[in-house]
Amino acid sequence: MGGSRAQLNKPHKSRFSTKSSRNLHKTSLKDKSRIAKSERNVAKGARAARLQRNKMLREQKKAALLKEKRASSSSTSAPLVILLFGLSASVNVESLAEDLLSVLSNDGAGDVSSTVASSEYKMRITVLKAPHGNLVSCMEMAKVADLIAFVASTNSLYEANAPDFGYIDSFGSQCLSVFRQLGLPNTVVFLRDLPSDLKGKNELKKMSISNLAGEFPEDCKFYPADTKDELHKFLWLFKEQRLTVPHWRNQRPYLMSQKVDVVADDLNSGKCTLLLTGYLHAHSLSVNQLVHVAGAGDFQLQKIEILKDPNPLKLRKESDAMDSDDVIDVEVVRSLDPDSMTQEPLVVENDLDPLAGEQTWPTEAEMAEADRNQKQKRLKKRILPRGTSEYQAAWILDETDDEGSASGSDTDDGMVLDETEGYSHGPKEKNNSDIDDDDQASLDDRDADEETDTDSVMMEDDNLTKEQIEEEIKKIKAAHAEDEEYPDEVDTPLDNPARKRFTKYRGLKSFRTSSWDPKESLPPEYARIFAFDKFAKTQKHVFAKFLDMEQENRYDCVPAGQYARLHIKEVPSRVASKLSLLAKTVPIIASGLFQHESKMSVLHFSIKKHDTYDAPIKAKEELVFHVGFRQFVARPIFSTDDMNSDKHKMERFLHAGRFSVASIYAPISFPPLPLIVLKSAEGSVAPAIAAVGSLRSIDPDRIILKKIVLTGYPQRVSKLKASVRYMFHSPEDVRWFKPVEVYTKCGRHGRIKEPVGTHGAMKCTFNGVLQQHDTVCMSLYKRAYPKWPEHRFPILDT
Repeated sequence: MGGSRAQLNKPHKSRFSTKSSRNLHKTSLKDKSRIAKSERNVAKGARAARLQRNKMLREQKKAALLKEKRASSSSTSAPLVILLFGLSASVNVESLAEDLLSVLSNDGAGDVSSTVASSEYKMRITVLKAPHGNLVSCMEMAKVADLIAFVASTNSLYEANAPDFGYIDSFGSQCLSVFRQLGLPNTVVFLRDLPSDLKGKNELKKMSISNLAGEFPEDCKFYPADTKDELHKFLWLFKEQRLTVPHWRNQRPYLMSQKVDVVADDLNSGKCTLLLTGYLHAHSLSVNQLVHVAGAGDFQLQKIEILKDPNPLKLRKESDAMDSDDVIDVEVVRSLDPDSMTQEPLVVENDLDPLAGEQTWPTEAEMAEADRNQKQKRLKKRILPRGTSEYQAAWILDETDDEGSASGSDTDDGMVLDETEGYSHGPKEKNNSDIDDDDQASLDDRDADEETDTDSVMMEDDNLTKEQIEEEIKKIKAAHAEDEEYPDEVDTPLDNPARKRFTKYRGLKSFRTSSWDPKESLPPEYARIFAFDKFAKTQKHVFAKFLDMEQENRYDCVPAGQYARLHIKEVPSRVASKLSLLAKTVPIIASGLFQHESKMSVLHFSIKKHDTYDAPIKAKEELVFHVGFRQFVARPIFSTDDMNSDKHKMERFLHAGRFSVASIYAPISFPPLPLIVLKSAEGSVAPAIAAVGSLRSIDPDRIILKKIVLTGYPQRVSKLKASVRYMFHSPEDVRWFKPVEVYTKCGRHGRIKEPVGTHGAMKCTFNGVLQQHDTVCMSLYKRAYPKWPEHRFPILDT
């Protein structure tokens, strides 16, 4: 029964009580008092322990905050980096930087260095000015900034293009999206060119804040910055502010160079020693570690010199601090030399072993049988093409015909489909053509495998004319549009048999459940990379080892905050000269590498096309990847992220509006790390932001399958049967692909029954009535791999 007539019982009052209290009536009076007293003591003790634990946690948080504040404002900490970024081209960042540095140095005039130690504010600050229009320089400065000060000018509202852009122009909006992807540190907004009268100043300030507040984080503060008094107020508030930096940047030691010098290497021609001088940030750096110079590559250290601080916070009696910028005048406090036994080796690629695939030595019986076969081949008369030498003839294999089987019989299965293993190739068909035709066919197959449909990239030829380049761009755009409308559809060639054209493709019973061996038929590049059995465990071990090294305060480590000079050895002279030129516009960053981070492997990124980039991004196209502090060139392939399958479908283009997975050959980097992908725009030398994302995993065994769809059209339909044409052009191809299941775009599934005629028509049976306007499809798969980059670092392209 239910409703209002249902019986309602009172709940048991002792459901939260203990067993001892429920059975208290069974005990004596003496035991009752003992049990009740013990319960009161236990409850009282638990409450006291809870209060004590909460107090201890509060004290630990206070101690951690105090330690962090002391570390950021102490005399031994590195200078805080403030990046001034103009939101539009009309903003004068130079004048603001001069005013800010003069307030910090208590000097109204004179040439002031970009790094100033202020005894009044008890902190050291480095001021960087972002060059408007230079995307790479702005990105590199944002990676090392402790505070990004966005500068907005009210004069931009009264310009001719104000209705289009307002306070933020197109370049400022583009950089804002990049800064968000990298991870924003503390941010403020400086308002410049406000009116002098108080009423107009407050009204315009409120209007500016309401227009700009949606573009920045909620805790972002707005400050007027026209006078030195206003900058003075900001500095006092900034001094008490708690600084937060992105997590990925706090994991690694890095040095932002203030001076770049080059010393020639007499023993090694074409190489030199690169000297980077600056403050060390975040963590201690060991002289035995590898370092990555942004854009140039990974290198070993020759030595590290700890120098006398040129900007001490507490001035000493001896006032002979550095007045000159010459490197020779710098006083060396301590020099650290690497230990050849413990120094991390610069290992990039794995050693190739040509005998790695050999499992066993041949036995005597196998060797005797091989000798007999060789003698029979010598006695057998061979018909060779005219002009073929004996050496060339040794590479031409004899074709043996299977006795009792004809090429046109149904017993020649060709492609054998397995419900779980896909399919394997059957016996080779009988061919009465000349040997020259066979050789040409094999060459065609090899070329077709290397470059299929949209795998080819734009011709990299310096001799191309402008019309040819425009024609190539039109072809790529047309292929991108066709891939969105008809994905994976491929036409069967008329002049080349489909069984040879698609010889490396196989059919799958089920894309999700059919098995695919990840170690099967790997390319030669996989012999050059490294793989880990348990990558997560390796990463945890590497991080723990690095923290132990820093806590031990070893003699080979330089503490964070020290002014040091890195001697980076065996740097190519061309690279060093270009770094010297780049140092005038952007700080060169050298970051410490963890163990294994110089080795090549297969990296997978979660990636999304940037909203401002409209051009198509093709698979295996050369792109520049910015992963944290590191930069390298890669040629990725794109794939879907199938959570319920161990196989992932390759995408020929990176389509807008959805996330994909980009797989590349690149040096190992331990996640989490942000990703910015740059690509040179058509007709422009300056790169544009093509995509953004983050590092996902490192796994060479991730299976990416390229899918092609062969289509045919029903000619005659009779209920469950149909005659299909134009999928193949010869009956041999029909027999070869007979084991593969076919389906239609309307949802019917079926099988190939037999070929019809001599032009590739075939009979098919389906599990339902087929419509005349339907399209018959066949899906084939082949494993795809990234393209090995021709050069790994982008410094030579600048």
